[in-house]
Amino acid sequence: MLQTSHSIECAISDDFRSGGLLQLTIIFIFDSSVLICRNYKGDVDMAEIDHFFPLLMQHEEDGLLCPVLSRGNVHFMWIKHSNLYLVSTTNKNSNASLVYSFLYKLVEVFTEYFKELEEESIQDNFVVVYELLDELMDFGFPQTTDSKILQEYITQEGAKLEVGKSKVPTTVTNAVSWRSEGIKYKKNEVFIDVIESINVLVNANGSVMSSDIVGSIKLKTMLSGMPELRLGLNDRVLFALTGRDKGKTVVMEDVKFHQCVRLSRFDIDRTISFIPPDGESELMSYRINTHVKPLIWIESVIEKFSHSRVEIMVKGGKEFLMRAHFGLPSVENNELEGKPPITVKFEIPYFTVSGIQVRYMKIIEKSGYQALPWVRYITQSGDYQLRSNV
Repeated sequence: MLQTSHSIECAISDDFRSGGLLQLTIIFIFDSSVLICRNYKGDVDMAEIDHFFPLLMQHEEDGLLCPVLSRGNVHFMWIKHSNLYLVSTTNKNSNASLVYSFLYKLVEVFTEYFKELEEESIQDNFVVVYELLDELMDFGFPQTTDSKILQEYITQEGAKLEVGKSKVPTTVTNAVSWRSEGIKYKKNEVFIDVIESINVLVNANGSVMSSDIVGSIKLKTMLSGMPELRLGLNDRVLFALTGRDKGKTVVMEDVKFHQCVRLSRFDIDRTISFIPPDGESELMSYRINTHVKPLIWIESVIEKFSHSRVEIMVKGGKEFLMRAHFGLPSVENNELEGKPPITVKFEIPYFTVSGIQVRYMKIIEKSGYQALPWVRYITQSGDYQLRSNV
């Protein structure tokens, strides 16, 4: 069965409804000393953080550094960003992967607000940071984690709207928390980018050692109101369910959806149905595990004329040839020299290696307006390496 997952907003929301495996007691942000903290539940002593750095140093010295440190029944889950440590403490059997997702989400939100997340930006924006911490989580459970929505009512100046004029956006309490109401465009359009990155490793004999395709479908939505979108792909499982096995189809693995996609509908009939976020977003990502024939082939010849002169010849098929001479310092090296692989960077428009296709994009809105979908395909290099035999 195909594994699917939402982005963090939906994942932590689902976890909350199912009983709350993601329970954080305290969030700390500090470098050498605590800059800011938020105690959500009060069941872990604030002084416990004093043991974090000694534990960290001890594990580092012993070569046993790990992302979870424990002291008694208190667990420290931490990440490092620039010169800052973001640490959560809990004494519950929390879901560690979701805790880390939340910590990285914190970094993303703070970076959206402050451009750079560092000690100075925290010190200069204490009010905003505390307001964000209060909105991002309540009593240890994540709440609103979309920075676009947060910016609607938490201003950069660190003060909320005045009492009496304040109005919490409906997106906070609405089921469609990723899209505001009342959006209007003179021209309704949606742009769809299907982007595939090719990962290939070719050995010195020309054999493909490993290869796969990592793809994503990105949207730029400029649609009025609250439209319902339905995306159709040449999905092999869908064609098998409907009895249509004709034509080119693809088998997608490790599919991850934006929280806007109705997973229950997808699990039943493979329909990708959603109310899109406004503006740019990544609708889904996927991986295709298949043998990929190298699109670009590189041959290289390295000749050493002396200890100070090297000639390198690189041939790209029959189209391009590069010959380069390098004068090097007169330094002898008796050690065996490494042979790093050749890394290739490229981008090919209007083409996908897997053959994935957008069969249709239906746009339904209660006002009945006509909207234009535009589709663009791009293939680009991912980790694309060819080893040299010289």
